[in-house]
Amino acid sequence: MNRDIENTLQLQRIDMQRSDLEKELAALPKHIATIERQLEAGFRKLESDRALLAANQKDRRSQDSDIQTHQQKISKLRDQMMSAKTNEQYRAFQHEIAFCEQSITKCEDRILVLMEQTEALEANVKTAEAELARQKTAVEAEKAGARKRAAADMAKLKELAAQRAEVQKEVPAAIYSAYERIRKRTAIAVAEAAAGRCSACQLELRPQLMQDVRRGDSITYCENCRRILYYNPSIAFDPATGPGHAAPSGAGKRVDMT
Repeated sequence: MNRDIENTLQLQRIDMQRSDLEKELAALPKHIATIERQLEAGFRKLESDRALLAANQKDRRSQDSDIQTHQQKISKLRDQMMSAKTNEQYRAFQHEIAFCEQSITKCEDRILVLMEQTEALEANVKTAEAELARQKTAVEAEKAGARKRAAADMAKLKELAAQRAEVQKEVPAAIYSAYERIRKRTAIAVAEAAAGRCSACQLELRPQLMQDVRRGDSITYCENCRRILYYNPSIAFDPATGPGHAAPSGAGKRVDMT
């Protein structure tokens, strides 16, 4: 294969690795934001459960207070009833006492309902607290892992940048300029000419153009997608992973190294 093409392919492999790393780095903050929103949902669930339990307890205290108020009123009414001078006054006191006793019964019934609810509400709070604690641990672990991946990605990007600079030195300026121009509009700037077609756009190449690619004397472009073409019958090249290995001597088929 033409040495300039090999170096350009190497550039492409490095650039694709860099692109993948940059995408991962860009995605990490979004991933962290997503799991933090899940944690916020856990907080809201716990706050809601605690609020329901607090409301239950407040209602019970209110019912207890109402019972005491009614009991005190009954005590006063009975004292006053002793001084009633007419049957009509006596019956009025009895009526008020009965009304207070009915109110007490209603309060007691409400307390029983609230007590039945309390156990489930307390269980919900404990479950929400345990789930939130689990989520906090998971989120912290995920964030630590994300920071570790980010650091590794940054280190790899730095390494790839150094490799790229060295490879770029070996690529003629005109070819590099063409490569960069093509790369700006498509991820794959260099494509294999195989089975008489451009492997990127699948255009069937003219026989003369295919012959030019086979010879490798100069840079040849696909007439459809304008990518740089290369041909190598003994090495199957994956633009994302780089060159494979030469096929064994006398092999009748191209070797697809993946």
